Amino acid sequence: MTRKIQTLNAISKKGLARLPENYTVANDIADADAILVRSQVMHEMPIPASILAIGRAGAGTNNIPVKAMSERGVVVFNAPGANANAVKELVIAGMLIGVRNIVPALTFVAGLQGDDEALAKQVEAGKKNFVGHELRGSTLGIIGLGAIGSMLADAAIELGMNVVGFDPEITVDAAWRLPSQVRKAVSVDDLVKRADFVSLHVPMLPATKDLINAERVKLMKKGSILLNFAREGIVNEQAVLDGLNDNRLQAYVCDFPSKLLRKHPRFVALPHLGASTEEAEENCAVMVADQVTDYLENGNILNSVNYPNIAMPRESGFRLAIANANVPNMLGQISTTLAGAGLNIHNMVNKSRGEFAFTLVDVEGAVPPAVIKQLTAINGVLRVRYLPS
Repeated sequence: MTRKIQTLNAISKKGLARLPENYTVANDIADADAILVRSQVMHEMPIPASILAIGRAGAGTNNIPVKAMSERGVVVFNAPGANANAVKELVIAGMLIGVRNIVPALTFVAGLQGDDEALAKQVEAGKKNFVGHELRGSTLGIIGLGAIGSMLADAAIELGMNVVGFDPEITVDAAWRLPSQVRKAVSVDDLVKRADFVSLHVPMLPATKDLINAERVKLMKKGSILLNFAREGIVNEQAVLDGLNDNRLQAYVCDFPSKLLRKHPRFVALPHLGASTEEAEENCAVMVADQVTDYLENGNILNSVNYPNIAMPRESGFRLAIANANVPNMLGQISTTLAGAGLNIHNMVNKSRGEFAFTLVDVEGAVPPAVIKQLTAINGVLRVRYLPS
Protein backbone atom coordinates (compact mmCIF):
# COMPACT_ATOMS: atom_id res chain seq x y z
CA MET A 1 0.00 0.00 0.00
CA THR A 2 1.21 3.49 -0.85
CA ARG A 3 1.65 5.72 2.19
CA LYS A 4 2.03 9.48 2.43
CA ILE A 5 4.42 11.04 4.96
CA GLN A 6 4.47 14.75 5.75
CA THR A 7 7.70 16.28 7.06
CA LEU A 8 7.43 19.46 9.13
CA ASN A 9 11.18 20.03 9.44
CA ALA A 10 14.28 18.99 7.54
CA ILE A 11 14.56 15.29 8.40
CA SER A 12 17.88 13.55 7.83
CA LYS A 13 18.09 11.94 4.39
CA LYS A 14 19.54 8.86 6.03
CA GLY A 15 16.34 8.51 8.05
CA LEU A 16 14.03 9.15 5.12
CA ALA A 17 15.90 6.49 3.14
CA ARG A 18 14.63 3.93 5.65
CA LEU A 19 11.04 4.47 4.51
CA PRO A 20 9.72 1.97 1.94
CA GLU A 21 10.07 2.93 -1.72
CA ASN A 22 6.32 3.17 -2.18
CA TYR A 23 6.04 5.93 0.45
CA THR A 24 5.54 9.49 -0.78
CA VAL A 25 7.38 12.05 1.34
CA ALA A 26 6.85 15.82 1.19
CA ASN A 27 6.57 18.82 3.49
CA ASP A 28 3.30 19.89 1.88
CA ILE A 29 1.07 16.90 1.30
CA ALA A 30 -2.67 16.39 1.69
CA ASP A 31 -4.21 13.55 3.71
CA ALA A 32 -0.90 12.20 4.98
CA ASP A 33 -0.80 8.95 6.94
CA ALA A 34 1.94 10.16 9.29
CA ILE A 35 3.97 13.22 10.22
CA LEU A 36 7.70 13.32 10.89
CA VAL A 37 8.74 16.37 12.92
CA ARG A 38 11.71 17.73 14.81
CA SER A 39 11.09 21.07 16.54
CA GLN A 40 8.07 22.64 14.82
CA VAL A 41 5.32 23.49 17.30
CA MET A 42 2.14 21.63 16.34
CA HIS A 43 -0.28 22.76 19.06
CA GLU A 44 -2.07 25.36 16.94
CA MET A 45 -1.83 23.68 13.54
CA PRO A 46 -4.72 21.64 12.11
CA ILE A 47 -3.85 17.95 12.10
CA PRO A 48 -5.83 16.04 9.44
CA ALA A 49 -8.09 13.15 10.43
CA SER A 50 -6.01 10.93 8.13
CA ILE A 51 -2.99 11.08 10.44
CA LEU A 52 -2.28 7.73 12.09
CA ALA A 53 1.07 8.47 13.69
CA ILE A 54 3.44 11.32 14.52
CA GLY A 55 7.16 10.62 14.75
CA ARG A 56 9.32 13.08 16.69
CA ALA A 57 12.94 12.82 15.52
CA GLY A 58 14.23 13.53 19.02
CA ALA A 59 13.36 12.83 22.63
CA GLY A 60 11.07 15.60 23.88
CA THR A 61 7.49 15.87 22.61
CA ASN A 62 6.47 19.21 24.17
CA ASN A 63 5.87 20.59 20.67
CA ILE A 64 3.20 17.95 19.93
CA PRO A 65 -0.40 17.95 21.27
CA VAL A 66 0.03 14.48 22.73
CA LYS A 67 -3.19 14.42 24.77
CA ALA A 68 -5.37 15.40 21.83
CA MET A 69 -3.66 12.83 19.63
CA SER A 70 -4.12 10.11 22.24
CA GLU A 71 -7.86 10.76 22.28
CA ARG A 72 -7.92 10.38 18.50
CA GLY A 73 -6.02 7.10 18.55
CA VAL A 74 -2.92 8.68 16.98
CA VAL A 75 0.31 7.11 18.21
CA VAL A 76 3.10 9.58 18.98
CA PHE A 77 6.63 8.20 18.72
CA ASN A 78 9.95 9.64 19.83
CA ALA A 79 13.59 8.54 19.61
CA PRO A 80 14.86 8.07 23.16
CA GLY A 81 18.59 7.58 23.43
CA ALA A 82 19.32 8.34 19.78
CA ASN A 83 20.93 11.66 20.72
CA ALA A 84 22.36 10.44 24.03
CA ASN A 85 26.01 10.49 22.99
CA ALA A 86 25.74 14.02 21.58
CA VAL A 87 24.22 15.33 24.81
CA LYS A 88 26.71 13.41 26.95
CA GLU A 89 29.65 14.98 25.13
CA LEU A 90 28.18 18.47 25.50
CA VAL A 91 27.66 17.96 29.24
CA ILE A 92 31.33 17.02 29.59
CA ALA A 93 32.21 20.19 27.68
CA GLY A 94 29.92 22.10 30.03
CA MET A 95 31.69 20.74 33.08
CA LEU A 96 35.06 21.83 31.67
CA ILE A 97 33.66 25.25 30.71
CA GLY A 98 32.51 25.77 34.27
CA VAL A 99 35.38 24.33 36.26
CA ARG A 100 38.21 25.76 34.13
CA ASN A 101 36.72 29.27 33.81
CA ILE A 102 36.95 28.99 30.04
CA VAL A 103 34.44 31.68 29.09
CA PRO A 104 35.91 34.48 31.23
CA ALA A 105 39.37 33.40 30.07
CA LEU A 106 38.30 33.69 26.43
CA THR A 107 36.79 37.09 27.14
CA PHE A 108 40.04 38.20 28.79
CA VAL A 109 42.11 37.10 25.79
CA ALA A 110 39.71 38.77 23.33
CA GLY A 111 40.29 42.08 25.12
CA LEU A 112 44.10 42.02 25.03
CA GLN A 113 45.91 44.62 22.98
CA GLY A 114 49.48 45.21 21.79
CA ASP A 115 52.22 43.25 20.05
CA ASP A 116 53.22 39.68 20.90
CA GLU A 117 55.53 40.80 23.69
CA ALA A 118 52.80 42.91 25.27
CA LEU A 119 50.29 40.08 24.91
CA ALA A 120 52.67 37.64 26.61
CA LYS A 121 53.11 39.99 29.57
CA GLN A 122 49.38 40.51 29.95
CA VAL A 123 48.73 36.76 29.76
CA GLU A 124 51.29 36.00 32.46
CA ALA A 125 49.84 38.72 34.69
CA GLY A 126 46.22 37.76 34.13
CA LYS A 127 46.11 33.97 33.97
CA LYS A 128 46.11 33.63 37.77
CA ASN A 129 42.55 34.99 37.72
CA PHE A 130 41.30 31.93 35.84
CA VAL A 131 42.79 29.08 37.86
CA GLY A 132 40.33 26.18 37.91
CA HIS A 133 40.09 22.60 39.08
CA GLU A 134 40.40 19.18 37.48
CA LEU A 135 37.47 16.84 36.99
CA ARG A 136 39.38 13.87 38.39
CA GLY A 137 38.47 13.19 42.00
CA SER A 138 35.40 15.44 42.04
CA THR A 139 31.83 14.16 42.35
CA LEU A 140 29.23 14.35 39.60
CA GLY A 141 25.60 14.08 40.65
CA ILE A 142 23.23 12.92 37.90
CA ILE A 143 19.49 13.39 38.28
CA GLY A 144 17.82 11.07 35.77
CA LEU A 145 19.56 7.84 34.81
CA GLY A 146 18.10 7.05 31.41
CA ALA A 147 20.13 6.70 28.21
CA ILE A 148 21.92 10.05 28.59
CA GLY A 149 22.43 9.80 32.34
CA SER A 150 23.93 6.32 32.18
CA MET A 151 26.27 7.23 29.32
CA LEU A 152 27.36 10.35 31.18
CA ALA A 153 28.00 8.31 34.32
CA ASP A 154 30.21 5.90 32.39
CA ALA A 155 32.19 8.74 30.77
CA ALA A 156 32.64 10.55 34.09
CA ILE A 157 33.98 7.41 35.74
CA GLU A 158 36.46 7.02 32.87
CA LEU A 159 37.60 10.59 33.62
CA GLY A 160 38.32 9.62 37.23
CA MET A 161 35.24 11.24 38.75
CA ASN A 162 33.01 9.87 41.48
CA VAL A 163 29.38 9.57 40.42
CA VAL A 164 26.21 9.65 42.49
CA GLY A 165 22.83 9.22 40.84
CA PHE A 166 19.14 9.59 41.61
CA ASP A 167 16.18 8.37 39.57
CA PRO A 168 13.00 7.13 41.29
CA GLU A 169 11.56 6.05 37.91
CA ILE A 170 14.56 4.07 36.68
CA THR A 171 13.65 1.17 34.43
CA VAL A 172 15.13 -2.31 34.61
CA ASP A 173 16.93 -1.78 31.27
CA ALA A 174 18.38 1.51 32.49
CA ALA A 175 19.54 -0.10 35.71
CA TRP A 176 21.36 -2.77 33.72
CA ARG A 177 23.13 -0.08 31.65
CA LEU A 178 24.29 1.82 34.71
CA PRO A 179 27.95 1.34 35.73
CA SER A 180 28.27 -0.51 39.03
CA GLN A 181 30.47 2.28 40.46
CA VAL A 182 27.56 4.73 40.54
CA ARG A 183 26.48 5.40 44.11
CA LYS A 184 22.80 5.84 44.85
CA ALA A 185 21.34 9.01 46.35
CA VAL A 186 18.14 8.58 48.33
CA SER A 187 16.64 11.88 47.12
CA VAL A 188 17.37 14.99 45.08
CA ASP A 189 18.25 16.80 48.31
CA ASP A 190 20.72 14.07 49.21
CA LEU A 191 22.33 14.24 45.77
CA VAL A 192 22.81 18.02 45.61
CA LYS A 193 24.46 17.99 49.05
CA ARG A 194 27.06 15.47 47.90
CA ALA A 195 27.93 16.66 44.39
CA ASP A 196 30.47 19.13 43.04
CA PHE A 197 28.60 19.07 39.70
CA VAL A 198 24.86 18.51 39.33
CA SER A 199 23.62 17.48 35.87
CA LEU A 200 19.90 17.24 35.05
CA HIS A 201 18.47 14.61 32.70
CA VAL A 202 14.73 14.41 33.37
CA PRO A 203 11.72 15.34 31.21
CA MET A 204 9.75 18.53 31.75
CA LEU A 205 6.66 17.47 33.73
CA PRO A 206 4.57 19.12 36.44
CA ALA A 207 6.56 17.07 38.96
CA THR A 208 9.92 18.29 37.63
CA LYS A 209 9.13 21.98 37.17
CA ASP A 210 11.51 24.02 39.37
CA LEU A 211 13.17 20.79 40.47
CA ILE A 212 16.18 22.93 41.30
CA ASN A 213 14.66 25.67 43.46
CA ALA A 214 15.91 28.11 46.09
CA GLU A 215 15.89 25.50 48.87
CA ARG A 216 17.94 23.02 46.82
CA VAL A 217 20.41 25.66 45.64
CA LYS A 218 21.06 26.45 49.32
CA LEU A 219 21.74 22.74 49.95
CA MET A 220 24.40 22.55 47.24
CA LYS A 221 28.10 22.60 48.03
CA LYS A 222 29.64 26.06 47.97
CA GLY A 223 31.30 26.51 44.58
CA SER A 224 29.33 23.75 42.85
CA ILE A 225 28.43 23.81 39.17
CA LEU A 226 24.91 23.23 37.84
CA LEU A 227 24.39 21.82 34.34
CA ASN A 228 21.05 21.73 32.57
CA PHE A 229 20.91 20.16 29.11
CA ALA A 230 17.43 18.72 29.66
CA ARG A 231 14.62 21.30 29.77
CA GLU A 232 14.52 24.98 30.70
CA GLY A 233 11.73 24.89 33.30
CA ILE A 234 13.41 22.26 35.45
CA VAL A 235 15.54 25.04 36.97
CA ASN A 236 14.15 28.09 38.76
CA GLU A 237 16.18 30.93 37.25
CA GLN A 238 15.76 33.35 40.14
CA ALA A 239 17.05 30.70 42.54
CA VAL A 240 20.07 30.14 40.30
CA LEU A 241 20.74 33.87 39.99
CA ASP A 242 20.68 34.21 43.77
CA GLY A 243 23.01 31.20 44.03
CA LEU A 244 25.46 32.76 41.59
CA ASN A 245 25.36 36.12 43.35
CA ASP A 246 26.13 34.68 46.78
CA ASN A 247 28.80 32.34 45.31
CA ARG A 248 26.94 29.19 46.32
CA LEU A 249 27.14 28.32 42.62
CA GLN A 250 30.40 28.76 40.77
CA ALA A 251 28.63 28.48 37.42
CA TYR A 252 25.38 27.58 35.71
CA VAL A 253 25.94 26.02 32.28
CA CYS A 254 22.88 25.23 30.21
CA ASP A 255 21.39 24.94 26.73
CA PHE A 256 18.78 27.66 27.20
CA PRO A 257 19.50 31.40 26.94
CA SER A 258 17.80 33.49 29.62
CA LYS A 259 16.97 37.19 29.77
CA LEU A 260 17.22 37.13 33.57
CA LEU A 261 20.62 35.44 33.69
CA ARG A 262 22.35 36.43 30.47
CA LYS A 263 24.43 39.27 31.90
CA HIS A 264 25.84 37.29 34.80
CA PRO A 265 29.53 36.53 34.13
CA ARG A 266 29.24 32.95 35.41
CA PHE A 267 26.16 32.05 33.43
CA VAL A 268 26.96 30.17 30.22
CA ALA A 269 24.15 29.43 27.77
CA LEU A 270 24.40 27.57 24.49
CA PRO A 271 21.74 27.85 21.74
CA HIS A 272 20.09 24.46 22.36
CA LEU A 273 22.97 22.45 20.91
CA GLY A 274 22.43 19.26 22.91
CA ALA A 275 21.37 17.10 19.96
CA SER A 276 22.83 19.32 17.24
CA THR A 277 25.25 16.91 15.64
CA GLU A 278 24.92 15.26 12.26
CA GLU A 279 25.19 11.87 13.94
CA ALA A 280 22.41 12.56 16.45
CA GLU A 281 20.08 13.91 13.78
CA GLU A 282 20.69 10.83 11.65
CA ASN A 283 20.20 8.45 14.57
CA CYS A 284 16.94 10.11 15.59
CA ALA A 285 15.59 10.12 12.05
CA VAL A 286 16.50 6.48 11.43
CA MET A 287 14.93 5.34 14.69
CA VAL A 288 11.67 7.21 14.24
CA ALA A 289 11.34 6.28 10.55
CA ASP A 290 11.69 2.59 11.42
CA GLN A 291 9.15 2.88 14.23
CA VAL A 292 6.56 4.73 12.15
CA THR A 293 6.98 2.27 9.26
CA ASP A 294 6.48 -0.77 11.49
CA TYR A 295 3.38 0.81 12.97
CA LEU A 296 1.85 1.74 9.62
CA GLU A 297 2.56 -1.69 8.13
CA ASN A 298 2.07 -4.01 11.11
CA GLY A 299 0.53 -2.04 13.98
CA ASN A 300 3.56 -2.70 16.18
CA ILE A 301 4.47 0.07 18.63
CA LEU A 302 7.93 0.83 20.02
CA ASN A 303 8.93 4.01 21.83
CA SER A 304 5.54 5.68 21.89
CA VAL A 305 4.95 8.40 24.48
CA ASN A 306 1.18 7.87 24.66
CA TYR A 307 0.47 4.21 23.91
CA PRO A 308 2.07 1.01 25.25
CA ASN A 309 4.87 -0.84 23.51
CA ILE A 310 3.25 -3.77 21.76
CA ALA A 311 4.41 -6.19 19.06
CA MET A 312 3.14 -9.46 17.65
CA PRO A 313 4.74 -11.58 14.93
CA ARG A 314 2.59 -11.94 11.83
CA GLU A 315 1.06 -15.41 11.77
CA SER A 316 -1.91 -14.55 9.58
CA GLY A 317 -2.47 -12.40 6.53
CA PHE A 318 -5.31 -10.50 8.21
CA ARG A 319 -4.54 -8.16 11.07
CA LEU A 320 -6.54 -5.60 13.03
CA ALA A 321 -4.82 -2.83 15.01
CA ILE A 322 -7.15 -1.18 17.51
CA ALA A 323 -6.48 1.87 19.67
CA ASN A 324 -8.89 1.98 22.56
CA ALA A 325 -9.61 3.46 25.95
CA ASN A 326 -8.36 1.34 28.85
CA VAL A 327 -11.80 0.22 30.04
CA PRO A 328 -13.22 -3.13 31.26
CA ASN A 329 -14.49 -5.81 28.84
CA MET A 330 -12.87 -4.28 25.77
CA LEU A 331 -11.27 -7.57 24.72
CA GLY A 332 -14.55 -9.38 25.32
CA GLN A 333 -16.45 -7.02 23.05
CA ILE A 334 -13.82 -7.25 20.32
CA SER A 335 -13.78 -11.06 20.52
CA THR A 336 -17.60 -11.25 20.50
CA THR A 337 -17.84 -9.01 17.44
CA LEU A 338 -15.32 -11.09 15.51
CA ALA A 339 -16.94 -14.36 16.56
CA GLY A 340 -20.33 -13.06 15.48
CA ALA A 341 -18.87 -12.44 12.03
CA GLY A 342 -17.52 -15.99 11.87
CA LEU A 343 -13.89 -14.82 12.14
CA ASN A 344 -11.62 -17.12 14.11
CA ILE A 345 -8.91 -15.33 16.18
CA HIS A 346 -5.49 -16.77 15.42
CA ASN A 347 -3.59 -14.58 17.88
CA MET A 348 -4.39 -11.58 20.05
CA VAL A 349 -2.36 -9.20 22.23
CA ASN A 350 -3.60 -6.30 24.35
CA LYS A 351 -1.53 -3.89 26.40
CA SER A 352 -2.45 -0.78 28.33
CA ARG A 353 -0.74 2.43 29.39
CA GLY A 354 -2.63 4.73 31.70
CA GLU A 355 -5.94 5.75 30.14
CA PHE A 356 -5.21 4.13 26.79
CA ALA A 357 -4.64 0.64 25.44
CA PHE A 358 -3.82 -1.05 22.16
CA THR A 359 -4.95 -4.38 20.73
CA LEU A 360 -3.48 -6.43 17.89
CA VAL A 361 -5.63 -9.23 16.48
CA ASP A 362 -4.72 -11.70 13.74
CA VAL A 363 -7.72 -13.50 12.30
CA GLU A 364 -7.91 -16.39 9.86
CA GLY A 365 -9.89 -14.69 7.11
CA ALA A 366 -10.53 -11.38 5.43
CA VAL A 367 -12.34 -8.81 7.55
CA PRO A 368 -15.40 -7.27 5.82
CA PRO A 369 -15.91 -3.48 6.05
CA ALA A 370 -19.12 -4.06 8.01
CA VAL A 371 -17.16 -5.76 10.79
CA ILE A 372 -14.66 -2.92 10.95
CA LYS A 373 -17.62 -0.56 11.26
CA GLN A 374 -19.01 -2.67 14.13
CA LEU A 375 -15.67 -2.64 15.93
CA THR A 376 -15.37 1.13 15.49
CA ALA A 377 -18.81 1.55 17.06
CA ILE A 378 -17.78 -0.16 20.32
CA ASN A 379 -17.81 2.39 23.13
CA GLY A 380 -14.18 3.21 23.96
CA VAL A 381 -12.69 2.19 20.61
CA LEU A 382 -10.76 5.17 19.23
CA ARG A 383 -9.45 3.84 15.93
CA VAL A 384 -9.57 0.57 14.00
CA ARG A 385 -7.08 -0.23 11.25
CA TYR A 386 -7.24 -3.24 8.96
CA LEU A 387 -3.77 -4.40 7.87
CA PRO A 388 -3.94 -7.31 5.45
CA SER A 389 -0.49 -8.46 4.36
